[in-house]
Amino acid sequence: MTTSPHVITETPRPAGRREWAGLAALALPALLASLELTVTHLALPAIGRDLGASSTELLWIVDVYAFLLAGSLITMGAWGDRIGRRRLLLIGAAGYGAASALAAYAPDPGTLIAARALMGVAGSTLMPSALALAAAMFPVPRQRAVAIGALVASVSAGTAIGPLAGGWLLDRFWWGSGFLIAVPVMALLLAAAPPLLPEHRGGGTARLDPLSALLSLGAVLPAVYGLKRIAAEGPGPVPLAAVAASVALGALFARRQRRLADPFLDLGLFRDRAFSAGVVTLGLGIFVLWGSNYAIAQCLQLVHGLSPLEAGLWTAPSAAGVIAGSTLAPRLARRIRPAVVIAAGLAVSAAGYALLAFSGGGLAPLVAGAVVVSAGLGPMMTLATDIVIGAAPPDRAGAASAVSTTAPQLGGALGVAVLGSVITAVYRASMPAGVAPAARDTLAAAVSAAEALPPDAASALLAVAREAYVRGFQVTAAVSAVLMAGVALLVAAVLRRTPAA
Repeated sequence: MTTSPHVITETPRPAGRREWAGLAALALPALLASLELTVTHLALPAIGRDLGASSTELLWIVDVYAFLLAGSLITMGAWGDRIGRRRLLLIGAAGYGAASALAAYAPDPGTLIAARALMGVAGSTLMPSALALAAAMFPVPRQRAVAIGALVASVSAGTAIGPLAGGWLLDRFWWGSGFLIAVPVMALLLAAAPPLLPEHRGGGTARLDPLSALLSLGAVLPAVYGLKRIAAEGPGPVPLAAVAASVALGALFARRQRRLADPFLDLGLFRDRAFSAGVVTLGLGIFVLWGSNYAIAQCLQLVHGLSPLEAGLWTAPSAAGVIAGSTLAPRLARRIRPAVVIAAGLAVSAAGYALLAFSGGGLAPLVAGAVVVSAGLGPMMTLATDIVIGAAPPDRAGAASAVSTTAPQLGGALGVAVLGSVITAVYRASMPAGVAPAARDTLAAAVSAAEALPPDAASALLAVAREAYVRGFQVTAAVSAVLMAGVALLVAAVLRRTPAA
């Protein structure tokens, strides 16, 4: 059973000062989510040096957080519908702050990995709760779109602030200071939430189905693991088996939901064209965004020779593009149908990818193209999320919010894997036959190989390798441009009857 967001039985009450102040509190976990991940990447060299972490342990310090965050989202969304979204937000905030403090003072890599795992589970409560509370606090469609746009902008602001805050802290303090950022932020949320955020819960029972929780984790976690390994190492038996296991467990999860009287996820929601189109649009939009962001980060560091901090600073303008697009979109959607706004934004992002495809790898066009792409995808991120949440009944808002958060996680992981594999394939095909086998594998391997060569030979190898990488990047940018143009047409057709707010 689905509920249309456009069939209103009574006039909703517009949000007042308390709700807008509460939105500021909800922006805190959204801001922290992306800021923390940026700081973690910057801290990895110091962690490896001070804790003696191996390359595998460093990889798990980053990945275990993403794996458990993505795998727990659906469970936490369903739990919030049952016990209350504010209560779940407070539980998650307290857990996240405590786990962050544990990570900051971890004495060894194993403890840090365990703390990061706890941070991932606690972090999975934050965005579904924030989005579900925003939907309940702002029942007027145009206000709800503005609220969701503010949360999307907060996530992007964390991406822009992360390199600055992380770089400043890591230059002056030890690596654990980056994790301690979360402690005062979560403390402020714990203090502000009770007076500012009303409690909302769905109509489900207070019990969760443990088997559904395990199946939802099994349906998402192996997929994220397998896709990340494919992106890093190429297709192999283990990552392909993980993806296949994810598909099988996902089918079992869906089968169980159809049999439950009070399911984790009401699969009937997907019969609503607006809900399904919003989920697919979010997944495909983040597919190209994460894939291109991964490639751009590699290009800035390995082609242009920038440090990780410098590369992070050069990506800050693209975060500003998302902020601009996501905050402008709700204003436009008051007078123009959301389908038109989203499709126009996707067309802009397609133009940005076309610019990247013909940029030649230069720094200025690279940054400019990334800004255009981000500005075009910002409206999609806000309005598609709003459509997904608005299409769900109020008692399923937490589960719908979890779906709107899980779809980008899976789409992004798939984008890094697929587009990264395309770049690698083009790179290897473009390298001359006489180049050493190690340098033919990846650009990073070529950069490492060049360090052992005489200056002239190193320069020649780097020139060839960087040109091959840029060629692969241009191919993926062209593919992304075509894909975004196609999604724009799909959105315009499927969501054309969704009215303006």
